[in-house]
Amino acid sequence: MAIFLHDGDLPDGALAGVAAVAVDSEAMGLRIGRDPLCVVQLSDGQGDAHVVQLRRPAYDAPNLKRLLADPAVTKIFHFGRFDIGMFHRYLGVLTGPVYCTKIASKLARTYTDRHGLKDVVKELAGVDLSKAQQSSDWGTAKLSDEQLAYAASDVLHLHAVRARLDEMLAREGRDALARACFSFLPHRALLDEAGWEDVDIFAHS
Repeated sequence: MAIFLHDGDLPDGALAGVAAVAVDSEAMGLRIGRDPLCVVQLSDGQGDAHVVQLRRPAYDAPNLKRLLADPAVTKIFHFGRFDIGMFHRYLGVLTGPVYCTKIASKLARTYTDRHGLKDVVKELAGVDLSKAQQSSDWGTAKLSDEQLAYAASDVLHLHAVRARLDEMLAREGRDALARACFSFLPHRALLDEAGWEDVDIFAHS
């Protein structure tokens, strides 16, 4: 496994030709609009990870933005709702098409209420992730080796998890429903950004 750290943007040609890329991000907190986006990590599922430390506040990352919006590349997330909202707020792109392993897990793994990344990856990929750096300072000028390893671990296994979840969704006859949810996910992120983050607009009341 190799972890490639990039300053400000993906280099030209990085992740070219991939059909799907796993994506995650790190920020100074979990509030869109208050907490700035700091890091985006990506993997093509072949064992390597690219970690982009964004230049704030300009966020001038044309290669990354192009990839996130590329209609030919599926972006695989775990709880993509947050990342997609952050990318729209700070990078100015609406990410798509997308696949969310958390949504897929909730539709396929109805025998459990444990749908966090750590639990899903442990069961479906056999890997025990460390979450020790989850709450560290991602705005620091120099990321530590521990932070880089943590960032990479969040994307390295999503392709394998997606494959297992696709099998389960097909078995349970819920694959079409999952695809419909994935299609709506960027719009759900826009609702969050617009102030409807805690409101179920489909509810009667």
